[in-house]
Formats: sequence, C-alpha cells, structure tokens
Amino acid sequence: MNNFRFYSPTEFVFGRNTVGNVGQLIKNYGGTKVLLHFGGQSAIKSGLLADVENNLKNRFIEYVKLGGVQPNPVDTMVYQGIDLCRKEQVNFILAVGGGSVIDSAKAIAAGVPYTGDFWNFFNRTVTINKALPVATVLTIPAAGSEGSESMVITKEKEGLKRGVGSPHLRPVFSIMDPTLTFTLPANQTAYGIADMMAHVMERYFTQTPGGDLTDRLCEAILLSIIKEAPVVMREPNNYDARANIMWSGTMAHNGVCGVGREEDWATHGLEHELSALYGVAHGAGLAVMFPAWMQYVYTSGIDRFVQFAVRVWGIEFTGDKKETATKGISALKDFFSSLGLPVNFNQLGAKASDIDRLIDTLKINTGGQLGAFRVLDMTDARSIYEIAAKG
Repeated sequence: MNNFRFYSPTEFVFGRNTVGNVGQLIKNYGGTKVLLHFGGQSAIKSGLLADVENNLKNRFIEYVKLGGVQPNPVDTMVYQGIDLCRKEQVNFILAVGGGSVIDSAKAIAAGVPYTGDFWNFFNRTVTINKALPVATVLTIPAAGSEGSESMVITKEKEGLKRGVGSPHLRPVFSIMDPTLTFTLPANQTAYGIADMMAHVMERYFTQTPGGDLTDRLCEAILLSIIKEAPVVMREPNNYDARANIMWSGTMAHNGVCGVGREEDWATHGLEHELSALYGVAHGAGLAVMFPAWMQYVYTSGIDRFVQFAVRVWGIEFTGDKKETATKGISALKDFFSSLGLPVNFNQLGAKASDIDRLIDTLKINTGGQLGAFRVLDMTDARSIYEIAAKG
C-alpha cells in the first residue's frame, strides 16, 4: 500500500425533507449572497427550485440565479457565471442538480477569485489555490461531484473535454434527499449507475499491491449497486434502494476507494472524447468503453480481473485464470445491457469512422499517453475504440 493523505470535509445532510435545511446551512458556512446554479426545466417543474428560493428568502439570504447548465457542461456557461458572480458580489455558490451543474458551479467558484482565464486550470498551467465555497442539492446520483474535489468541463469551440481537481473544490455541504430521485427517467438512472461503478473500477483496477481493505470497500460499493440497481429500475419510488444508490455514488468518488493506490482513469479519458464529440451521456459512454478497455488490458494484470470476477460477480474459479477473467468482463457487460445501457458504438450513436477524430483530440488532451494499470499510447487507444465499436 502506498502512503496517502485523505481529506474529505464535506458535510452530508442525507434523508427526506433535508432541503429545508439549505438556508441555515448556507448561513453556517458564511454565505450572504448566493449564486443559485441549476440546469434545465426539471428543477423548476418539480417545484424544487421554488422550495430552495423560499428557504433562502425566509433566511434573508440574497441570491441571483443562473440556469441552463447542459449535460457535459461547457466553458461558455462558466464564463457567464464568473462575470455574474463578480458583478453581483456573490460569495457562495449553491448547485441544484446533478454532476454537470455541480461541476459548472465548481469551475465558476475557482474562476471568480482568479484574475486570468479559468481554462488555465484545465491546461494545468495554473493551480487552483482559492475558490468560493460551493454547496449542492443533489438531484441525480451519478458523478459523485457532491463529495469530490474534481470537475470536468468542455471547451465548446475546440471540443476539448478535460478534468481537474483541487481540495478547494470540495463542497462545504451537500443535501441528499433520495425522494428527489424518484422521478428520474429510467435511462438517467441507468447512466448514473454506470458512472458510479466506473468511478469505483478506475480505482479498483490497480497494480499497487497490499491494499486489501480498499479492495473490499470497492467491492462492497459495487455489490450494493449491483443489488439495488434492478430494484430502482423496477420500483423507482423504493426509498431504501434509491438511498443506497445515492450514497453509493458519493462513496464511489469521494476518494476513499483510491487511498493507498495508483489509480487508472484511462477509460474516462477515452470516454470523454465520445461525449465531447457526440454529446452522449457520460454514463452511457462509460458503459461502452469499460468492457472494451477490460478486454484489451486484462492480461496485464489477470489476477486482479480474476478477483473482480470471483468477489464481485460470484464466478467460480476453476483454475483457468483467462476463462474466469473474461467471464467477469462478460458479467459486467451483461449487467449494463440488462439496465438498457449501450454496449457498442452503434447503440451509443457513435461511428467507427470517427475513430481518427477521437484519437486526434485524445492525443491533445492526454499528450499521447494515458492510464496506469497499463500505460496506453494512441495505438492502444485505437484498438480499444475498435473493440468498443464492435461491442
């Protein structure tokens, strides 16, 4: 096990009717004028946004609103938010929505006190040393951004999708009411499940030895998701199933699954090019790319894949490592398919003829190399895209 530092200061306020705490929590963390950041019409139609606004008014907290965040959030919205916060002298940002809204809020929060172009953070020429405090009211369990230090933004004009992290970006509090997820469409629920499983697997597939406790934490989260996923798809109003899925999404990406080990993140890098080019849901792209990545790299650490098959999927090890490992990969793919998720380019709406374009932007974003479980170059990446295209 490697040395590590783990710092997760977010206050999680979990359960029914917890949105009623939002105003007091903002006051507790020093917020006096708030940017209320949200996505499309769902927060408005559901009445959630009105509930939040009324709570802020009752606590005499000033606020300004900025809606319209799209899936795979873009830099143009971030620039707009930075300008608005500076103009209105906002000192706190509240994100009401899922990972895209929260990531956009984080980028705005980092950009407000910085005098240069916030995209410098994503070019990695500047480190984030300061940010406005961010809090969240989570409506879509998926990205785990409500408890993480990371964010992903797309530079719209160039089609570059990049991520960056900083301890300054961890939300100061996150309100998590599973009942807010009851009305999620089935496909959104499934995308979120794939996303949170991918966050665990990016950390689980490591070459770092000696981290059995972290392995078991990863496996417990995956097993909980596998158990509850069919339930929430079948019974969308099942509170306990929704609650376990929601908390799994947070635990998958708050960092605890990666302590003491080198993480991979190649699959996320490969998928980012798909969602940047086609605008597909991140979770849908991950459902296509993760089995393809596994199929390509599993022989580089076959014991880890055997462990995954046996411990996570309950596959009996008969002595043939290759057979057991490939059965585990097939089990994951079948599970994704059972949730209605795509498992190849055609189902995703991607084209094999665009692989050259995917490689071109991937090379720009990664410098031509990605991953850690097996370090991949662009030839490897092409092969993985070709596997994904075929399914």
